Amino acid sequence: MSSLLYSLVKPVLFTLDPEHAHDLTMHKMHLVSKVPWLLSPLEKIFAKRVPSLPVSCMGITFDNPVGLAAGLDKDARALPAFSALGFAGVELGTVTPKPQPGNEKPRMFRLLEDQALINRMGFNSAGVDCFIENISRTENSAVVGINIGKNAVTAIEDAHYDYVSALQRVYSSADYITVNISSPNTKSLRDLQNENFLDALLLQIKTAQKKCEKVHKRYVPIALKVAPDLEPDEIETIAELVMSHQFDAIIATNTTVARPDSLQSKHADEAGGLSGTPVKDMSTECIRQFYKLLKGRVQIIGVGGIANADDAWEKLIAGADFLQIYSMFIYQGPSIVQGIVSGLESKMKQQGFDTLSDAMTALRQH
Repeated sequence: MSSLLYSLVKPVLFTLDPEHAHDLTMHKMHLVSKVPWLLSPLEKIFAKRVPSLPVSCMGITFDNPVGLAAGLDKDARALPAFSALGFAGVELGTVTPKPQPGNEKPRMFRLLEDQALINRMGFNSAGVDCFIENISRTENSAVVGINIGKNAVTAIEDAHYDYVSALQRVYSSADYITVNISSPNTKSLRDLQNENFLDALLLQIKTAQKKCEKVHKRYVPIALKVAPDLEPDEIETIAELVMSHQFDAIIATNTTVARPDSLQSKHADEAGGLSGTPVKDMSTECIRQFYKLLKGRVQIIGVGGIANADDAWEKLIAGADFLQIYSMFIYQGPSIVQGIVSGLESKMKQQGFDTLSDAMTALRQH
């Protein structure tokens, strides 16, 4: 039923410009989020059919291992609707302190032959004030992550001011906060992954988190989102810094600026970040390298090209504690959540384990 619904809607959406299709979908999801009698059937069709398969990450218990990655609901307009689709966690944003339009259009492209997307959105955001107002109006059952970034006009040397400002504003609304320093679409942003900038930035963010914890009397975990285009020495540096600054998780990975030879689409050479199937192996290898260094001391959220339970299982064994999807959700529709979670449950039982955590602990040792 759920697959049939999307199979009817998808051809219509895919005749539209990708960003227009995105905006139209978000408008509908926003409307559904405000109407309980529409949310209820959506939940019955999707969320209620997703098996309970709890995992723990950053001290948070997720109902299942599949979350929605940041970038789809940038302004926190449709949290209840995405929760009703069965996502155990919904990462909202990226939100910037001040409103900004992002890059010029067109800035999003479908690579149909490659099951991929390229975007160069550039942190288009209604700003943190509007974001907080939107989220305050909604009820939700999923874990809420909030992804924060810097404004384009802010010099890279002053980036910490934006991140601290955004963190302070969203802290009370978040179950966890993601610091996005890895989008390829904001000038110089990825420079923040370099040791010279990163050490100081993480210190400032961690200091702000401790102050917020005292004010709000609760601890909100912080994750750092990194690129798949990192060299081994860069991964080692980032791993050392997130451990020394006691960050709670690494999100591996954002989109890639690489263009694999396998790409067939006419849009393959568009500037921006590539996501979907072509980034799958890069992302998994990045997770594997981080896990060898972090050894569970900082947890990992795995993102990149997850299309089915096999892809999800591979990332979990590589070292991920929780997973997120975006591009393959666009290509397959909401039933992908049930498909992945059901498949993982079957694999777990076939291997003779009672919990996914037990399975991963055992299988990562081999």
